[in-house]
Amino acid sequence: MQVQVRDNNVDQALRVLKKRLQKEGVFREAKLRRFYEKPSEKRARELAQAVRRTRKEARKKAIREGLIEGPKRRGPSRPQAPSMARGG
Repeated sequence: MQVQVRDNNVDQALRVLKKRLQKEGVFREAKLRRFYEKPSEKRARELAQAVRRTRKEARKKAIREGLIEGPKRRGPSRPQAPSMARGG
């Protein structure tokens, strides 16, 4: 995996590299391989991941089709000052 460094901005390149590695699942894989995992535990974990993935896809599809309501959109986290509410 390669990341270009533009204008000697190594910090930005490192950020991009970390994001790509995270997306590829390298950190998750390294964490899992830190200790031995029994084959039965591995099967159970992979099955649980598959169930979560399937439920997430079904939930997204139901939201798209309007069968269930999607997550609430958050507005401003704190109320505006009274002077701002009056427009002045």
